[in-house]
Amino acid sequence: MDKSNISKPTLRRLPVYLNYLKSLPEDTKTISATAVAGALGLNEVQVRKDLSAASRSGGKPKMGYDVTQLVADLEEFLGYRSTKSAVLIGVGRLGGALLSFKGFSECGIEIAAAFDNDPAKIGTAIGDIPIYDIRELGEVCQEKGILIGIITTNPTEAQTLCDKMLDSGILAIWNFSTAHLEVPDGIIVHNENLAVSLAMISHALEERMGTTEE
Repeated sequence: MDKSNISKPTLRRLPVYLNYLKSLPEDTKTISATAVAGALGLNEVQVRKDLSAASRSGGKPKMGYDVTQLVADLEEFLGYRSTKSAVLIGVGRLGGALLSFKGFSECGIEIAAAFDNDPAKIGTAIGDIPIYDIRELGEVCQEKGILIGIITTNPTEAQTLCDKMLDSGILAIWNFSTAHLEVPDGIIVHNENLAVSLAMISHALEERMGTTEE
């Protein structure tokens, strides 16, 4: 199955399909692309194309997709079935919340360690995730073979910590700070900018309220 040509919009929709399929009653054996599209309010043709791109088995005429197999196909396509270890830097409120989140394992991500510069946090743990001194980042990453780093610090520190991650062998960074990170070619950066998301929600709400008032 060729994953290289998958578009970003399709990639963003696949987890939505997967979550919906997992929410179905256990006795649901098959489902059509039409039913998925209707339940999620999406375009039927687009859903069918997305599922065809990610499903190894494909749907059958008049029967649709085998739900169990389609779930397995989507999990495999998204990489959820191969666990990848990550580290997190910045055990503040957001970092602590992410460390407590149990859903990462369902997506094939395991946070193996966290780092901070607060002496009160170093040497403690959240759940079963130990918190280390930031100076131990390189040693821990090399020991555990970490390739994914999560940054949840303030933006003024983000670039310095990003550089430390790269020096430690990390190849992909999930950036929760508002800083624009400068990285070499080949390094993956995904910016999870909460301020942008909130701005979009606020703008959409104002438009909706304006339409309602009219």
